[in-house]
Amino acid sequence: MRWIFWIFITAALTFGGWFAWAVLSPVQPAPQTILMLRPGYSTRRIAGELKSAGVIRSEDAFVLWHYIRHRRSLKAGEYLFEKPASIIDIQKRLRRGDVYFHAVVVPEGFTMFDIAGAIEAAGLGPADEFVKAVKSDTALISDLAPNAPSLEGYLFPDTYEFTRMMTMDEMAAAMVKQFRQVARQIGLTPAQTGATMQTVSATPAISLASASRPENTNPPPDPIQRTVIMASIVEKETAVADERPLVASVYYNRLAKNIALDADPSIIYGELLSGAYGGALHHEDMRFDSRYNTYKYAGLPPGPIGNPGKNALEAAMHPAQSDYFYFVADAQGHHRFAKTMEEHNKNVAAYRRAMRGK
Repeated sequence: MRWIFWIFITAALTFGGWFAWAVLSPVQPAPQTILMLRPGYSTRRIAGELKSAGVIRSEDAFVLWHYIRHRRSLKAGEYLFEKPASIIDIQKRLRRGDVYFHAVVVPEGFTMFDIAGAIEAAGLGPADEFVKAVKSDTALISDLAPNAPSLEGYLFPDTYEFTRMMTMDEMAAAMVKQFRQVARQIGLTPAQTGATMQTVSATPAISLASASRPENTNPPPDPIQRTVIMASIVEKETAVADERPLVASVYYNRLAKNIALDADPSIIYGELLSGAYGGALHHEDMRFDSRYNTYKYAGLPPGPIGNPGKNALEAAMHPAQSDYFYFVADAQGHHRFAKTMEEHNKNVAAYRRAMRGK
């Protein structure tokens, strides 16, 4: 019987040594090993995925250690394994839900189509699914823009960290949440409704439904929506922060006089919506039949034409006080502003001469 005891002891020591080696010994995975552990995976399935990827030494040791740890839940998600780690280390990560985040950079002025492309490029899903979510989740901004056709304008430019477990709706909601935070900071959406109206009405009085062009049937946007639309146009027209209040003043002045905005970026956006944009504007595009064509239809377009940043929003809220009605690029990254068409034509001629000289 003594030999049976020693066999048992030997077996126990062998198993203990193996188990300690399998659990405690770090494993070096292949560079940038990424695994998607989906909801509903059993512990055995998770262990199998980790073993197949070369992250752990033994499925059995992984499962046994999980039971020893009182079966604390392992969280689903996408995980990046790039450093040596033991089974103990890996299970700690899975219990914490230390998942891999994909950075999505949204620059100022990006449209929903640009953002959708960035999301797809980050490996988070098809671009058209994000566009679909942005067009269908307008309830997220119903208090800010009741008539908004999409979330365009309210997807705040920033750097976001998303996981592949997030839905497109959740990503869009995160961007809207950031917009709301910034809007409150700058006073665009104060707590009191009365204060909101007072802040927005500080901009020049304008006629939102122009009588000069009877074909313009755009419904007057709400005050906050009006500001976001204007900010999106300003954002697209200039990247120079100091010029934005002046650009905003030009457009507010034109609105007040029932003069068409003639904003090229709005035509581009209208063509993007219809899939007609060819990458550059031509003279015939000025006749493009869209409510976003601010050459053909007076007043503001029916919605934002991009997603403005904080500076552009502030410029739309607090435009400069000016008598300018025109502006044109100066071929050096800035703009020249004019009060009359004669002065504007001189600035245009100067721009063309500067471009020919380059």
